[in-house]
Amino acid sequence: MTPIDVVAACAFDAVIGDPPGMPHPVRWMGRLIASVHRQVLAHCPGSLSRRIAGAFLAVGLPATAFLAGWTAIAAGTAIHDWLGQGVAIVIAGTTLAWRDLVDHARAVSAALQAGSLEQARQAVGLMVGRDTERLPEAEVARAAVETIAESACDGVIAPLLFLVVGGPPMALAFKAVSTLDSMVGHRDEACRDFGWASAKLDDFANWIPARVTAWLIAASAGLVFLSATPVKRSGAILLRDGDKHPSPNSGRPEAAMAGALGVQLGGVNFYGGHRIARPVLGDAEATLSVAHVNRATHIVTVAYLMAIGGSLRFLWR
Repeated sequence: MTPIDVVAACAFDAVIGDPPGMPHPVRWMGRLIASVHRQVLAHCPGSLSRRIAGAFLAVGLPATAFLAGWTAIAAGTAIHDWLGQGVAIVIAGTTLAWRDLVDHARAVSAALQAGSLEQARQAVGLMVGRDTERLPEAEVARAAVETIAESACDGVIAPLLFLVVGGPPMALAFKAVSTLDSMVGHRDEACRDFGWASAKLDDFANWIPARVTAWLIAASAGLVFLSATPVKRSGAILLRDGDKHPSPNSGRPEAAMAGALGVQLGGVNFYGGHRIARPVLGDAEATLSVAHVNRATHIVTVAYLMAIGGSLRFLWR
């Protein structure tokens, strides 16, 4: 893509976002994944058969997404170059999720500021997979901050990097990988075998973006706080705690954010009533609150702008 195309795609996401009623490739992918998963659970009782089926889907869906994106752009270009360019920009815009992430974070923040803990729990429940019905305010804030940091990679920075390197079809293929991991890349009984390949592919695809995102978060903290101290603290916590998370990637942006905010992330979560203990990241210099949700949103936005600037410079060169 040209630098102007990238700016247009980012603007499309910033203005349009992800309205519930608008057709969106990720929703189509989600419905397909859910349908295939149901069929596999019903007809593949063995561990090996589920792993094979999951591997086919992990490879097939991103390849199909890439081909669909390329075909749509080629078809538009065959009619007129401007139409092809427009299709490419729209597809690219749908792979970016900055607006959606910010909207969800603001919903949590607004509910907490209004003193409505129940609404805040419901809002953060749309961002995370953990149980949120009984979370106290600090835990609601923690859930939001962790998701903002993690989603900064797989929802914002990573698709932008793939967009710059391989164009809209590559970014669309990445979204297929990310969607697969979010839906079936879990370790519970229903997904452990079927989602194994999807989880591994997502680990591979996000390896570089997660580390780029983490250091962008650290750098952005200095601009948000207008101080070098958060940058140093973020970098130190990233180096100290970034590899503690079970995921080879998720812990990097979360550790960087924990250091930037001077808070502690990780700990105990409940999923379907089951207690899951995760390593803690960062130092508890302050109790998590709505202020940290707002600051995390600002940091990710600045990191995104820095990534856009770096991408434009790369493309111009």
